[in-house]
Amino acid sequence: MANRNGGMPMERNSRGLREAAFLAVFCLAGAGVSAATPPVRRPAPCRESIPALYERVSPAVVSITAASVDPYDTQNRIERQAGSGVIVDSSGLVLTNSHVVFGHPVIAVTLDDGTTLPAQIVGADPLFDIALIRIPPPASGKLPTVKLGSSERLVTGDEVYAIGNPFGLEQTLTRGIVSAVNRILPGVSWFVREPLIQTDAAINRGSSGGPLIDRCGAVVGITTAILDDAQGIGFAIPVSLAKKVMEQIIETGTVTRGWFGVEVADITPELAESLGLRGTQGAIIGAIERGSPAERSGMRLGDVIVAVNGRSVPNSTATLNAIAGVTPGMSVPVKVLRRNQETTLDIMVGKRKPRPRQDD
Repeated sequence: MANRNGGMPMERNSRGLREAAFLAVFCLAGAGVSAATPPVRRPAPCRESIPALYERVSPAVVSITAASVDPYDTQNRIERQAGSGVIVDSSGLVLTNSHVVFGHPVIAVTLDDGTTLPAQIVGADPLFDIALIRIPPPASGKLPTVKLGSSERLVTGDEVYAIGNPFGLEQTLTRGIVSAVNRILPGVSWFVREPLIQTDAAINRGSSGGPLIDRCGAVVGITTAILDDAQGIGFAIPVSLAKKVMEQIIETGTVTRGWFGVEVADITPELAESLGLRGTQGAIIGAIERGSPAERSGMRLGDVIVAVNGRSVPNSTATLNAIAGVTPGMSVPVKVLRRNQETTLDIMVGKRKPRPRQDD
């Protein structure tokens, strides 16, 4: 069992792809294509000491308390949720987890100097567990901020640090490494199979929404989940995803995603061999929703999606993310392999329905 650090259990995915359904369509797939992965360019190391790094970054890390009255409690007891956040703009924008603040009408943010300020939700995305809240600038002056870095360059073994408020212990710094990148948790449905950063930097309840920073002090992730009964296994949302969600919230106040209406699965080496594929590139279609954009475009069970809107997709995760990143209402070319033949379908992208357990 796994938990979001604020105390919300991860849900089990009840709509997993049935193996038997795929066995019925494997024979329809055609030959695949392979693509080389470009080498990762490593940045120059930073030489700032860890204490100096902490002194520079920690003022931008805040403690968040959210409260609401339980509507089903006849005694009107108050439910409280505690978490962390990071100030990303001096005007008062704070990035945190959706599960820390969503659904709570009363939100208070405590700054590094002990000042407590009221906060309002600018927008929240429960699916990717990202929220943006706003606090008023304090009377003392300009708010401290932290730089949002890039999560694409992270590799296993990179040194990282987490700053948060575990168990109410403000401004706690923990140190570790990136234990894995592109980690997809089985049975977890509150992400669209979005790869997470796994780290052994200690993350505990109350750390949710705090920053995971690199050796240079740039935010590379937003801490979001821990595994129950496990030590040294925590997860963070890649900051590149968090930035995209934040930008949509700032621009429109909400988050919209493209939707095809398909269920997809990775092509394993064993499956590739049985299908005669030259590689594991792409994602195989195992289910198509009736009346969906995929059905209207002529997509079929057993098609292998290898590119969306001109972008190659190496696996099911990349496929779902590419679909989600397309603006609803756009018509995009989707390259598929069908019976050893490559074909392109034009799909009028729909809007993803607010059902976290359904694949794109």
